Amino acid sequence: MPVPKRVLALSLSALVGVLALLFTLASVPASAATSLTVAQAISSQTGASASVTGYIVGEPTATSTVRFSDFTGDTALAIADSKTTTSTGSMLYVQITSSYRASFGLLSNPSLIGKQLTVTGTLTAYFSHAGLKSPTAMTLGTSSTTSPTATSTATATPTASSTTDAYYAAASGKSGAALKAALHTIISTGVTKISYDAVWDALKVTDQDPSNSSNVILLYSGISRSKTLNGGDSGDWNREHVWAKSHGDFGTATGPGTDLHHLRPEDVAVNALRDNKDFDTGGSAATGAPGNYTDSDSWEPRNAVKGDVARMIFYMAVRYEGDDGWPNLEVNDSVSNGTNPYLGRLSVLKQWNTQDPPDAFEKNRNQVIYATYQHNRNPFIDHPEWVSSIF
Repeated sequence: MPVPKRVLALSLSALVGVLALLFTLASVPASAATSLTVAQAISSQTGASASVTGYIVGEPTATSTVRFSDFTGDTALAIADSKTTTSTGSMLYVQITSSYRASFGLLSNPSLIGKQLTVTGTLTAYFSHAGLKSPTAMTLGTSSTTSPTATSTATATPTASSTTDAYYAAASGKSGAALKAALHTIISTGVTKISYDAVWDALKVTDQDPSNSSNVILLYSGISRSKTLNGGDSGDWNREHVWAKSHGDFGTATGPGTDLHHLRPEDVAVNALRDNKDFDTGGSAATGAPGNYTDSDSWEPRNAVKGDVARMIFYMAVRYEGDDGWPNLEVNDSVSNGTNPYLGRLSVLKQWNTQDPPDAFEKNRNQVIYATYQHNRNPFIDHPEWVSSIF
């Protein structure tokens, strides 16, 4: 029996609709696969292609060695699920091929440290370590691009983490004396104090050499020295009070005398040479510490740590305000402060803060002290611009 024309028309119409739907679905690009976390990528070293999102934390130079500053090349970077990660076991080593080096190499772009990166490539060992090689896309943030250029978003201005923003919430919008008072309350609340003996072990973590986990970096001399050589003999390193403990006579009792934010490893002889001098420019070359200079009343540290020194001094002046049984520490423009609770020279320290901004080593040290030991931060490492507002 012949098919009625009306039924045939409906059937053809339905077929056309189905075909149109299929064509539409086929023409819609598949959404990009969800990026893996670094932890997932480390456990998925199968040789498959995948996108991974993590934070740039350093430059791998060997299986268990990652540099967090003073980068040596543009061919590799390490990413982790947290921007404060220091354990290489929690990092993914990423190969940087030639087309991406101008934008993502750490020697050329050290400011990339702490930024989020999404990279697509092959999940396979690099430096005999969990890695990602032969990248086909790299970009900051969570979406990837296949068009790396020298004008990549790698130059974008970094933003403070939500954790840090929350920590300083009470200081938001303040300046001058109000900002100083707010920061004093923030960094003095909930602080865990440690003993002077405990400082030895803490410094072995806070000042660990990024290139050699068995060593610490000495502050003034810049030397990498074995962690086991801590003590008081020649060739040892000991605990340098950057804010000299005689400036306020607080000694080594728990408090400012054991505050990790201004205690650093230094060679015994160099420590003695610095003594309790204020900070200023000029003098003669310091024996055993190239790039440092000293005279009868002042000490000038090497360029790479001038800002570190300044920010430690500014921290102490905000942290200790005389309301907790300890002296009210203040920065002034003198280098003849004796045993008074003052340290100078303010004008020079402000210059050093600008001249030498916080680097990856200093930022990592701040985070380790906050997360593991004292549970407070140096606000001038997180916000060096606050120095000019307060001092």
